Amino acid sequence: MIEITRIQAWAFRSPTKKPVATSFGVMHDRPAVLVRIEDRDGAFGWGEVWANWPAAGAEHRVRLLEMDVAHLVLGVSFASPTDFFQKLDAQTRIRAVQCGEVGPFAQVIAGLDIALWDLAARREGLPLRRLIGKDAADSVPAYASGIQISAAQDLMPRARVEGHQRFKLKVGFDMDADIAAVHRIQVDLAQNELIACDANQAWSLQQAKDFLSGIAGVPLHWLEEPLPVYSDAADWRSLADHATVPLAGGENIIGRAGFDGAIKAGVLSVIQPDVAKWGGVTGNLAVARNALANSRRYFPHFLGAGIGMAASAELLAGAGGDGLLEVDVNENPLRSMFFEGGEPVSGGMWRCSDGPGLGIRGIPEGLAQFETLCAEMR
Repeated sequence: MIEITRIQAWAFRSPTKKPVATSFGVMHDRPAVLVRIEDRDGAFGWGEVWANWPAAGAEHRVRLLEMDVAHLVLGVSFASPTDFFQKLDAQTRIRAVQCGEVGPFAQVIAGLDIALWDLAARREGLPLRRLIGKDAADSVPAYASGIQISAAQDLMPRARVEGHQRFKLKVGFDMDADIAAVHRIQVDLAQNELIACDANQAWSLQQAKDFLSGIAGVPLHWLEEPLPVYSDAADWRSLADHATVPLAGGENIIGRAGFDGAIKAGVLSVIQPDVAKWGGVTGNLAVARNALANSRRYFPHFLGAGIGMAASAELLAGAGGDGLLEVDVNENPLRSMFFEGGEPVSGGMWRCSDGPGLGIRGIPEGLAQFETLCAEMR
C-alpha cells in the first residue's frame, strides 16, 4: 500500500527570446508546474502538470492542487498507482464538471500519477520503463518539435547539431506560404531525414484538403491535428479518405472512452496522448497498449519541462512499438536543465536514464530564478 503524507508543488515561468507561435496562439514565456510527493516511509516521486494554456494556467494548477485535490490524497492508502488514478478521477469528476474545468483537474491528476509511478519505480530500484516492461529498450527514436515553419531555417540546423534527423513543422498560418515552405524544406532534406506537419486544429475540412492537395508528392510522415478535435466524425472520415499521408492526433482527447473511440474509428494512424495533460502514466500506458493492439502507432505528445519529458521517454520505451518521442527544440531551461549536457539525443535517438524511476533527483538550482509560486501540503 502507498500512503502519501506530503505534496509539494511549484509554478515556474521562463522568459523566451522568441515567442513560440502556434496556429491558435502565442506563448510569450514558458510555464511549468512540477510536483513532488512523499510517502510515510520517506520514499518520493516527481511529476509534472500540463500548464501551457491559458496564460495564467501554471499558478492556477498549483492552487487547484492545493485547495481542491490534496485533501483527497493525503493520508489515504492506495494499492497501486492505477488504483490511485481511478479513485481520484472518480472523486473529482463532479467537481470538474461543476466548474467547467475538466482539463485542469485531469492535468493535476496526471501530474500526481506520474509522481506516484516514479515513487513506485524508485522503491523497486528500477527505471520506470523497466517497471512497465522488463525488456524495455534503453533508447527510443526521437523527433524535433516546436518548429514554426517560418522559423525552420533557423531551428532545423540547430536541431541537426543536437542529433535530430526527424522534424515536425508547425503550419496553419498562411496556406500558400506553408505549402511552399513544405516543398522547399523537403527538397533540402538529407537522405535519412523526414518531416511531419502539425496544424494545431487550424483548418476546416476544405482547408485541410487544400493543404493535402498542395503538398501532393511530399512524403510527409504524418499530418497532426488538421481539424479541431470536436469536428464531426464524418469530416474526419472524409479527410482520411482524401489523405495520402497518415493522420495523427490525441493531445486534446480526454478520457479512456475518447481514446477508445478514436482508435476504433480508424481515422488516426498515430495516437498522441500527453502524459502531463491527461492520464499520467496510468492512462497513457493503457492508451498506448490499445493503440498498438489495433495496429496504430503511439507517439507521446509533449511540450513542457524536463520531468514530463523524461516521463514521455520512459513510457514510450516501456510500451514498445515503433513510436517516436517528441522533443521540443525551442530554448527552454525548464526542460534542458534537467539533463546534464543537454537533452540526450544522438543519431536521432533519445537515451533514457539509467537511474531509478524517471532518473530525476530534484529541481536544478538554476531554475529557482523562474519560480513564481510554491505550495506545501501535509
